[in-house]
Amino acid sequence: MNSLRTTFRNNLKQYMMLFALVAIVIAFQILTKGVLLKPMNVSNLIFQNAYVVILAVGMLLCILTGGNIDLSVGSVVALVGAFAGTFIITWGWNPHLSILLCLGIGILIGVWQGFWIAYMRIPAFIVTLSGMLVFRGLTLIVLNGLTLAPFPSGYLAYSTGFVPDPFAGLELFGVRNTTSLLVGILIAVVYCVIQVMGYLGRKNKGYAVESLWTLILKMAVISPAVIWLFYILASYRGIPMVLIIVGIVLLVYSYFTSHTVMGRHLYALGGNEKAARLSGVKTNRLLFLAYVNMAFLAAVAGIVFAARLNSASPQAGQSFELDAIGSCFLGGASAYGGVGTVGGTLIGALFMGVLNNGMSIMGISSNVQQVVKGLVLLAAVAVDAMSKNKLPFNLPRFGKKSLEGQQSVES
Repeated sequence: MNSLRTTFRNNLKQYMMLFALVAIVIAFQILTKGVLLKPMNVSNLIFQNAYVVILAVGMLLCILTGGNIDLSVGSVVALVGAFAGTFIITWGWNPHLSILLCLGIGILIGVWQGFWIAYMRIPAFIVTLSGMLVFRGLTLIVLNGLTLAPFPSGYLAYSTGFVPDPFAGLELFGVRNTTSLLVGILIAVVYCVIQVMGYLGRKNKGYAVESLWTLILKMAVISPAVIWLFYILASYRGIPMVLIIVGIVLLVYSYFTSHTVMGRHLYALGGNEKAARLSGVKTNRLLFLAYVNMAFLAAVAGIVFAARLNSASPQAGQSFELDAIGSCFLGGASAYGGVGTVGGTLIGALFMGVLNNGMSIMGISSNVQQVVKGLVLLAAVAVDAMSKNKLPFNLPRFGKKSLEGQQSVES
């Protein structure tokens, strides 16, 4: 029990958001009369929020460097989609080659912005605000203010299609897509094996480890949740292709931030840049790579979003940066840098996605949705600020007695 309390205390904000996510899912499931968790709507949720998760993971790395954010990601998404439409629809180029070129364009954008931020030390807010304007203007120039559509099926297959079911016709447990259910079971088993092996490895090396009951509880919660998700997907059309892209991004960056030297250096940079530099961390290069990575993931999100729309639109990407930033802060990232996890960012993105989808199903206007999202974001950052400064316990008093007491102390 002591280990459970310690684990919960050390990850309080992330667990709070997990409980809030479960609560909001239950609430909207009731308010929408069961529509929220219908198999078709769950698939729609994945398609609608895939780009948010991808952007949020990249934004997390920027925030870890010291609370920096990238305001240009929405414009980068639009610009990459514009180039994809021009290459594939207008010029008739091969979709696979066009995707590689679009990813290269994203990396070049990151190099441009990362240079000014990391080596010229212009504040990230200014550089990315400039990028937001520049790249939005370039999008309008590339598209000439027009929308290009439709994309060929070879391009759409990466983001809008579903994983083929080799077991078609075999209805296991009454679901339409047996492959999806089997994949869910396999992922749950692999997750449990990795957790147990990691636990035993740390224990054998003499590291501090969580209690066995904490490990069992974690596996008992996460594994059934994974199987349930894939069971829901199996009841519709199976695994969306975009879920594979999102899964790869989550796995790669989760491993990078928690199991690599450069990942640990990111946290050190955000915690205290001067101390990190004196410890041998190449802070400029790390900051540069964080923004190159952000632009690369924005390019991936641009490709995914253009495929979902089946068009390249000059209006694409509006307010995407706000969704990404909000997902990070809701998931436990600190506005001061050095704190945050990929898992927490996923929880924050899911919270935002369920909130948007649930309110849309209920017929709540987009104006009200913006108000709610803004208040939720403010509440998340306020909790972070209060936990950082312990404001609830040290609020200043401005009464007459307080002033007199202050004067007596000074004297």
